[in-house]
Amino acid sequence: MGVPPFKELRRTYGFDEVAIVPGDVTVNPDQTNIDFPLGGYTFSIPFLASALDAVASPKFAVKMGQAGGLTTLNLEGIYTRYDDPDAVIQHIIEMPQEQATPLLQKVYSPPIRDNLIGQLVEEVKRGGVTCAVSLTPANTKRYAPIAIEAGADILVVQSTVTTARHISKSTRGLVLSEICQEFRVPVVVGNSVTYSATLELMEAGVQGVLVGVGPGAICTTREVVGVGVPQVTATMDCAAAREEYYRRTGRYVSIITAGGMRTGGDLCKAFASGADAVML
Repeated sequence: MGVPPFKELRRTYGFDEVAIVPGDVTVNPDQTNIDFPLGGYTFSIPFLASALDAVASPKFAVKMGQAGGLTTLNLEGIYTRYDDPDAVIQHIIEMPQEQATPLLQKVYSPPIRDNLIGQLVEEVKRGGVTCAVSLTPANTKRYAPIAIEAGADILVVQSTVTTARHISKSTRGLVLSEICQEFRVPVVVGNSVTYSATLELMEAGVQGVLVGVGPGAICTTREVVGVGVPQVTATMDCAAAREEYYRRTGRYVSIITAGGMRTGGDLCKAFASGADAVML
């Protein structure tokens, strides 16, 4: 007697499991276009720096912007809590590994300061580049208006998993469709890994979707809570949602593969899977 179906399993693929098949035509590099469109902005290289304090300083954001890419600034990190964030970062660098966790808990305990949000955005804008800022859903309604008033050009709303629908007994939370209508800047949300969830996010009005939950590299979500989809499959499924949404509406929403990439070949595989850009 056979065992009746209980849960459906589907084969999925990560970067290490696939390779790109060469095409039939060779194209000179100077005949290619790798421009990355995002909500009315166009970037000459399809790279975003992730919203990590160890990556995205204001100075780096200016340099990245001048090179043709985009940096997402973390509005809930060190740069919005301290007048001298460089000294705090240096202290973290010098701390022995075994003391790192309690130090980080202490470093991120002071409150976020509204004035530092404005200063952070203004410093990047003085560099003459596009400024993107990142917030978690819980803090978006409070801090996004401050950043936008200071000149932020793009808002990124990012958590481990982001969906258009949310079930909760708490007070009314973040409604993405309302955020997209209220703020006068392009809104990018993430992270997502499935066709249906990505399609719903696009229908809410977002301009870009970050793809990646538990893909590896520095992300431990799959190890900690068992949630995640290998990044090639996740990118292809979300890119399929982009194509379907574009077919229906004529509005193009960018797919950004975020995480799981360790080599240049992984970047190429992300683009071949349908990504418009990658977040590193």
